[in-house]
Amino acid sequence: MERKPSFSLAQPAEFLRSIPRNEFLGGICIVGCVNGLGAQIIETVRLFGWADAALMTFGTSAIVWIACWAAIWLILQPDSEYVRPLDVLVGAASLILIAFPIGGLSWLALSVLSLYLICSSVPLSARRRGAIILFAATVPMLWSRLLFRIFGEMILNVDAWFVGLLLGTGSKGNMVPFADGSGTLVILPYCSSLANVSLAFLAWALISRWQPRRFSTWDIVCCAVAAVTVVSVNVTRIGLMGLSQHHYSAIHSQSGEVIANLLILGLTLSICLIGAKHEIKVSS
Repeated sequence: MERKPSFSLAQPAEFLRSIPRNEFLGGICIVGCVNGLGAQIIETVRLFGWADAALMTFGTSAIVWIACWAAIWLILQPDSEYVRPLDVLVGAASLILIAFPIGGLSWLALSVLSLYLICSSVPLSARRRGAIILFAATVPMLWSRLLFRIFGEMILNVDAWFVGLLLGTGSKGNMVPFADGSGTLVILPYCSSLANVSLAFLAWALISRWQPRRFSTWDIVCCAVAAVTVVSVNVTRIGLMGLSQHHYSAIHSQSGEVIANLLILGLTLSICLIGAKHEIKVSS
């Protein structure tokens, strides 16, 4: 009598151990990014339509799009490692969060997954550098927003104080009088400098971790200069809007927003690239 092959729990375990680690973890990162960015795409298209949403890069900074692509590309780089049991547990927990149709939970899952990859990968490896970039991408998409929910009023008051100082009109809370006395400018959460600072941090992480080199003091200086620069640009932009109602209408428009975002993007990337180039010269 022919004997039927018996099923063993060791079989799926052996199958998992035959899967390349970079493909398994990289695939989960792709699903998380698609779900997290997809929620923002759907909301932006619903509000503005496809054409305007595309012009606004679907409500997400171009730096985030580039960082997500770069992070996944690095994580997917071939190596000799295969899936570990803990990878399966962390991956399953991440997928549970990603399965919910809530963009914030996807970014939370990516935060946990990227921290796990940072702790479990070889220093300076492509996977670890990609994980650092991916975690940095979650800062503007999740953590800075949570931080703003807690300290939002204080952050807006600081922005208003800087703008009032620039215009010479002073400020009260998050309100700044127009320089020509025609009314009051109210600084809303969307205009906060915090979002730009988180993007500067992401740009620094993206450029500094693209190549396999160690962190240095110069990296901290470069990140700080980029953050100060984007805050200065944002405060100057709001200050120009605060000159008069006419200036406000001209600058606080879709085209004005696109120009400001491109300026911030260009300055941030330029500063980080110059910093990275300087560090490479010093180390060589």
